[in-house]
Amino acid sequence: MSGNTFGKIFTLTSFGESHGEAIGGIIDGCPAGLKIDLDFIQSELDHRKPGQSHIVTQRKEADKVEFLSGIFNDTTMGTPIGFMIRNTNQRSKDYDHNVEAYRPSHADYTYDAKYGMRDHRGGGRSSARETAARVVAGAIAKLILKEKGITIHAYTSQVGDIKLLKNYKDLDLTKIESNIVRCPDELIAETMIQKIEQVRKAGDTIGGVIACVIRGVPAGIGEPVFDKLHADLGKAMLSINAVKGFEYGSGFEGTKMLGSQHNDAFYFDEQVKTSSNRSGGIQGGISNGEDIYLNVAFKPVATIMQEQSTVDASGKEGTIHGKGRHDPCVLPRAVPIVEAMAAMVIVDHMFRSKNNKM
Repeated sequence: MSGNTFGKIFTLTSFGESHGEAIGGIIDGCPAGLKIDLDFIQSELDHRKPGQSHIVTQRKEADKVEFLSGIFNDTTMGTPIGFMIRNTNQRSKDYDHNVEAYRPSHADYTYDAKYGMRDHRGGGRSSARETAARVVAGAIAKLILKEKGITIHAYTSQVGDIKLLKNYKDLDLTKIESNIVRCPDELIAETMIQKIEQVRKAGDTIGGVIACVIRGVPAGIGEPVFDKLHADLGKAMLSINAVKGFEYGSGFEGTKMLGSQHNDAFYFDEQVKTSSNRSGGIQGGISNGEDIYLNVAFKPVATIMQEQSTVDASGKEGTIHGKGRHDPCVLPRAVPIVEAMAAMVIVDHMFRSKNNKM
């Protein structure tokens, strides 16, 4: 299996399956001399871990990260950083019903088609549990960005048809963690939570959108052709489980505008700036110093507590009914994953643009 490494200079290679002994990764390209805040890294994992509220899966995992190499006296050594997170609360018997049957909209069939075998216990390598490794690498990337004055905030902006209509500039992003759905508008958040509860009780699932704002990225970060900054951000987001769409800046709404309406006029105030930011902080694949903002669309979780039609590997038709502990809505736990992937992309491109020094 290839495709387990993300990035070119600052890289993460992840390993492990959802019902194996552990998941983990190797982070390479992290410079020496970075102070590692272990409590911060663990807090990022705690935002992603299961069982944190009644609107996410009730699987209980401590998700304690163990660093194996690359850090001495809480400081990076410039060598590969190895880490793992042990799986401690698997209930593989919950998947006995789909040893042969393919779960609709999961990777069961496609893995079987590609490899001639699959791990029926939660999807194995295709499980969203793999994203915990991304959060660890993203937390270290955030520590690098913090020293550069760069911040990343993601939040739930839509659940089903319940949409937060305010511009991110009109929101208090310090309130993202004030509620369990991670929406910075408390009134909209309560409506979102009620919707998720309603869907969960019906044995169904629901999707939505996570917005992300990256502030403080200087102009000149990114590559102009195949490795455009927004292209790598898109790849990063689309690599997350359940993601179905990505847009940045004006996105699809920009298609409704004329060029005279869409263009961002320049002006000078100690540095070159734009009077609007429909470009989303990126022009020609390179950052222009304005805020980078993007939206990531998530489908409803594929496992539902309702009967569905399916087939097995021999083509025999049948039905399947979800069992076990699953998210009725992935968005609250996906917020830190979106931030992590954004952080890794920005750090990787910063290191491509400059010498790898702190």
